[in-house]
Amino acid sequence: MPGQGLLPGPAELAVFATAVALLNATPGVDFVLTVSRTLQGGVRAGFAAAAGITAGCMVHALAAAFGLAALLALHPPAFVALQWAGAAYLAWLGLQMLRSAWRGGAAAAAVALPARSPWADFRAGLLTNVLNPKVALFFLAFLPPFVPAGSPAKTLSFLLLGAWFVVQGGLFLALLVVLAARLSRLQAPGPARRLLEAAGGVVFLALALRVLRERAAPA
Repeated sequence: MPGQGLLPGPAELAVFATAVALLNATPGVDFVLTVSRTLQGGVRAGFAAAAGITAGCMVHALAAAFGLAALLALHPPAFVALQWAGAAYLAWLGLQMLRSAWRGGAAAAAVALPARSPWADFRAGLLTNVLNPKVALFFLAFLPPFVPAGSPAKTLSFLLLGAWFVVQGGLFLALLVVLAARLSRLQAPGPARRLLEAAGGVVFLALALRVLRERAAPA
């Protein structure tokens, strides 16, 4: 039966789930954005950002399944354009977080937070994920080895594995929101939160600079 169905056997699925868990737990853009939005805007903001990130992963999984990721790999100008757009958006997010940390204090938070809707946090999560072409290429590289060789419908197998990845990643982000919310309650809302926000802004700027450095390297 293993190798003949749409999904791999139990042992391969266990390896797949473990790999996904390790990837989710590795701090990156999605991790930092989810934690920073939870600390800054509370549970609702964190869940909205996590939902946007999950939606972005769904877009990448569908794109990889239907060949868009392969097209990006074969068409360097499109890949480069997405990299520049992603770097610009990361830099913008980083500057926003640094500005918020610089203003700091309860008064600044009271001014900034009511104007920030859940949709804005969802959009931030979605765009940071969708504007990262490496995520698309990651799906294209990571999922195929787990597609059973004898699968009667390989595209459907790819989509099912992608759905598994998205659901498991979404659950991890939801848990991350809950943990970050508890952490924010344990700490004084002033200096500690501003420090974490500033650290998040620096991380986003560093990620943007890394993308730009990679772009400049071949030239």
